[in-house]
Amino acid sequence: MPMKKDIHLTGSDLINMCQVRPGDLGKYALVPGPVERLKAILQKIENPIKNFSFFEYSMYTGIYEGIKVSAGNGGRYSADNAICAEMLCAAKVPNIIRTGTCGALEEKMQIGDMVITTNVIRGDGVTPYYVKEDFKTEADSDIVKALIEAAKLNKVTYYVGTTWTTDAFLRETRELVEEIKTKGGIAVDMVTSSLLTIAQVNKVKAGSIMVVSDNLMTGEMGFINPKYYDAETKMIDVAFSAIKILEGK
Repeated sequence: MPMKKDIHLTGSDLINMCQVRPGDLGKYALVPGPVERLKAILQKIENPIKNFSFFEYSMYTGIYEGIKVSAGNGGRYSADNAICAEMLCAAKVPNIIRTGTCGALEEKMQIGDMVITTNVIRGDGVTPYYVKEDFKTEADSDIVKALIEAAKLNKVTYYVGTTWTTDAFLRETRELVEEIKTKGGIAVDMVTSSLLTIAQVNKVKAGSIMVVSDNLMTGEMGFINPKYYDAETKMIDVAFSAIKILEGK
């Protein structure tokens, strides 16, 4: 017996199961990985209301300086973030910004610096189910420009360029990293590829800004460095500033 549907579950199915209707979410959605960063984002939104909880993801919507904004923890990895991306696209959210962390692939980059993604080297296992190998995953140019302007306004050190997304956190070998660098990679994470690819396929504008948490070239680890946690707060400020810029405020 063949399947009764072309796809067993879709983003629209999940949104309907969670009783979310188009228009319930904001014009902009911020997507951090961990719940702790989500809580920090929600502190800046007026009267956030929970839209849904599904698996370990929760989405809230409120007002930021007159702008309807949603925020939800999208997971730490490409596979679970893909679910969140599908749901946001199905809910007709027109602008999505990832607020994440990354490893630096350039020696000069410091813990707490920020990376704004322009395009992606897809090393994850999710996106081959969506696009062919020669598909070029790119961030929306308007969101990239807004994030750059916002980073300047907030006086943070930032880099702009190619992000490599991998699923194998413990297999970032010297040989593989050097290969990625020859392709222009300046940072590595475990989320951006799926989020931007799924948004692009659905014709939704999306971008990514990340704090450098460690440096693969020098071996420096910043996960318990105060500069890293201070930068997480600044990154959230940059993301909200970018929303105001995009809104023309």
